[in-house]
Amino acid sequence: MYQQFLSHHQLLIVEVVSPDSIKRDYRYKRSEYGAVEVPEYWIVDPLEQKISVLLLEDGLYEETVFTASEQIVSRTFPELAIAVDQVFSADNLNQGS
Repeated sequence: MYQQFLSHHQLLIVEVVSPDSIKRDYRYKRSEYGAVEVPEYWIVDPLEQKISVLLLEDGLYEETVFTASEQIVSRTFPELAIAVDQVFSADNLNQGS
């Protein structure tokens, strides 16, 4: 199912890190998404209160980390703009997975 999901061209993927998926979300998925050329993906980390935005540039991801009140604007969907603290104020993320 997961590979079938990745076989379609995804423009933006957002992952939420949980304690049991840290290595998978930060390491392995970067390689998997790069292999199928996902142009943008976000790693939302409620444990560290940060969001990493990864943009595919010449086959490799360039990573920018955002925290606190910093605003993220999606390169793929410029109308999608949100501050990190807005994301973490959502009840479903504060409670953990």
